[in-house]
Amino acid sequence: MKELEVFRKIAANPFGYAGEIKKSGKKIIGTFCSYAPEEIITAAGAVPFRIFGTNETITRADAHIQAYCCSLVRGGLEDALSGRLGFIDGTVFPHTCDSIQRLSDIWRLNGKFNFHFDVIMPVKLNTQSARTYMCDVLEKFRRELQESLGVEITEDKLKASISMHNRLRENLNKLYDIRMTNPGLISGSDIHSVIKAVMVMDRTDAAVATGTLVAHLENPKQGSLKAKRIFLSGGACIHPDIYSIIEESGGVVVGDELCTGTRYFEGKVSENGDPVKSIADRFCDRLVCPAKYFSNTARGDELLDGVKKTGSDGVIFFYLKFCDPHSFDYPYMAEYMKKADIPNMLLEIEDSSGSEGQLRTRIETFISTL
Repeated sequence: MKELEVFRKIAANPFGYAGEIKKSGKKIIGTFCSYAPEEIITAAGAVPFRIFGTNETITRADAHIQAYCCSLVRGGLEDALSGRLGFIDGTVFPHTCDSIQRLSDIWRLNGKFNFHFDVIMPVKLNTQSARTYMCDVLEKFRRELQESLGVEITEDKLKASISMHNRLRENLNKLYDIRMTNPGLISGSDIHSVIKAVMVMDRTDAAVATGTLVAHLENPKQGSLKAKRIFLSGGACIHPDIYSIIEESGGVVVGDELCTGTRYFEGKVSENGDPVKSIADRFCDRLVCPAKYFSNTARGDELLDGVKKTGSDGVIFFYLKFCDPHSFDYPYMAEYMKKADIPNMLLEIEDSSGSEGQLRTRIETFISTL
């Protein structure tokens, strides 16, 4: 399918794509988290670039950070120290887990990039004071980004950026709905390629390309795939191709709440009123991350809603080893699934070099029990 080729190509070589963007004269801002305020970055004329970690052997990073930090943190630092991220002008570090916060300090001292932003958002999201504080943090980031890039981020530019990002999110939501309704139309691996590519692309180009893909898939020419329906939950950013393994084992992924999935694009920013407040409201109202708090039951309720909406037969919790927020979250989430009588299993990986044979055996066994 030619509409997928652009995404496959960029997902396979994001650094090469970023190099071409750099040649065009645009600034590139590295991000580690879906809480990075992309609308503000785009309004500044820059391209947000999601850092996923590395497929290379980690050697340089271990001189600066403990080996028991997750592979996203260690891999991102490895790419920075090796020069593979040399196209980045600056980096945004939202306040999330302890490892990312400590990485921010190490990055500032050793990364040698032009500028650096700590966006220290509230952890508790369910109060008016949290929303007020979130607005203040985003306004501060807006001012700092203007100064660093030598541009003015006007209200009109912000509103135009919000509108474009909403269109992109709408396209990704439609793509997920198509997969949920008719999973035979597009493979899980291709869905992952689309999301990974979108997170490093010029977002205007991404909005156009995803719109073209959705328009093509909305006129299906084949039937739905008959397979056990799987829902993925977790925070893995770079990982083995478990989608193909699941499909070859008689399953199909029909939904997720991954950091590099639904949690990235879920929720719409209001296009009315103060644009910074609207961005802050989405961060407070969207699917909650395990590093944030909305209520004692929010995470479990949202997962259960996702499983029911997609008609999933089982849940695979897919975590990076040493990811503290998700690890602490898992017993509670698994108990939630147990009470709802939803089969589930945990896959924990350290990096993308894990044993495919071992993964395949566990996935095949789980799907055979559904």
